[in-house]
Amino acid sequence: MITFILVEDKSAREKGASMSGQDNKLSSKCRVLSGGLACLLVLISTAGCSLEKIALKKAAGMLTAPSSGNVFTGDDDPELIAGALPFAIKFYESLLASLPEHEGLRLRTGSLYIMYASAFVQTPADMTPASEVESRQAQLLRAKKLYLRGRDILLAALEKKNPHLREELKARQFKKALSPFGLKDIDFLYWAAAGWVAAYSIDPFDMSIGLTLPEAAALMNRVLELDPNYASGAVHNFYILYYGSLPEALGGDESRAREHFRQAEKLCADSDTSYLLSLATTVAVKNQNRQEFISLLKKVLEFDPDRAPQNRLVNTLNKRKAAWLLEHVDDFFLPPEDSQKDSGHGEVRL
Repeated sequence: MITFILVEDKSAREKGASMSGQDNKLSSKCRVLSGGLACLLVLISTAGCSLEKIALKKAAGMLTAPSSGNVFTGDDDPELIAGALPFAIKFYESLLASLPEHEGLRLRTGSLYIMYASAFVQTPADMTPASEVESRQAQLLRAKKLYLRGRDILLAALEKKNPHLREELKARQFKKALSPFGLKDIDFLYWAAAGWVAAYSIDPFDMSIGLTLPEAAALMNRVLELDPNYASGAVHNFYILYYGSLPEALGGDESRAREHFRQAEKLCADSDTSYLLSLATTVAVKNQNRQEFISLLKKVLEFDPDRAPQNRLVNTLNKRKAAWLLEHVDDFFLPPEDSQKDSGHGEVRL
């Protein structure tokens, strides 16, 4: 448009005549018109970008509303969700690339990576037959990467509020690092810590993560300070796993794990069986308490997922894992002493 208006008039040049006053007025009007159209095009282009942003923000708001999450967590078909989540995660992530400042998208994307890794990568890997070592290790490595990817997406949001977060955590300046964060940030703190510790649980010999565990614990400690009943006991379930699975040298503490178990039981006994599974697979196994292990897992199996529609998925998955653990109980416990003696006597008699 602009180029076309500025092209010289060939007929005027051929005649070699100068422009009359009327021609000058016409030319002036054309220049004004062309300038106006240029401005209009810029405005339309800018408006188009703004409208696109508005539409994306509207869609992002709908997709990250609390009710949208229930579509996944309230389902009783794990296979359906396992197939749908990878597409959902990448869809959220593609929106996040266009709206990097959208906190809801960042939270949903990061937390879904961690949830997917736990439910549909690590858990199946843990239940892979011992004979399929390579397949199991490959799945666990994938879960570790997904945990860390989700953690880093979430930490990026926290670093916008405190750009020095990581270096202050590394320097063990926990109060300084976390004082800027309040209730508005609690979900980011929780999921970042959860993904962090879960990645370590995959590979306890990876000391590049192991040495940073106090930093992850500091994030969760802040969650506990802000809301001791966060997510109906989810924060206490974290601590059952944390204190129950770690060796004492890295902060493990059975008494603390059991205290958080009691707190979780008060808050979520009627809605989420995860705390039962957590104590069974950590403290009970570590203590070689076979009876407690079986008792806890039976409680998981007895729970009806329809009692808590919002948690159908996790409780359905917990029942599956509990059933598998009970079928493989001998893999986690040494045979009783009486059995060993009987076995020894049998060998003598032979």
